[in-house]
Amino acid sequence: MQSYTIGQAARLLGVSPDTARRWADAGRVATHRDESGRRLIDGRDLAAFSIEIGQGAGGEDDPSYTSARNAFPGIVTAVKLGDVAAQVEIQAGPHRLVSLLTREAVEELGLEVGMQATARVKSTSVHIDRV
Repeated sequence: MQSYTIGQAARLLGVSPDTARRWADAGRVATHRDESGRRLIDGRDLAAFSIEIGQGAGGEDDPSYTSARNAFPGIVTAVKLGDVAAQVEIQAGPHRLVSLLTREAVEELGLEVGMQATARVKSTSVHIDRV
């Protein structure tokens, strides 16, 4: 089974290594040490922990009523307005998402660079590559 260093786990979870280290220190995710003394997280433990984090990301006071299950909360990094269409970029952890939508939708949502937003993705086909 593959194991991950704290730094690798942090990148996969979209947090800083310090945050991943604090979670490990608090016992939220189990670690073990390799022969050189590095702290590692088993792949299965990391997968379970990432699901736990993902389920807690929505918050009780912010219910979501949508059929799109893939939510990427992040920060708006670019808004490009055209006459009719617009392009919005969101950085969600290690993921950069780009959405094309109407200018009217961007204006109604009040989207601006620096504000928090959530990109939701719904697709009939998802491809997965092994790294």
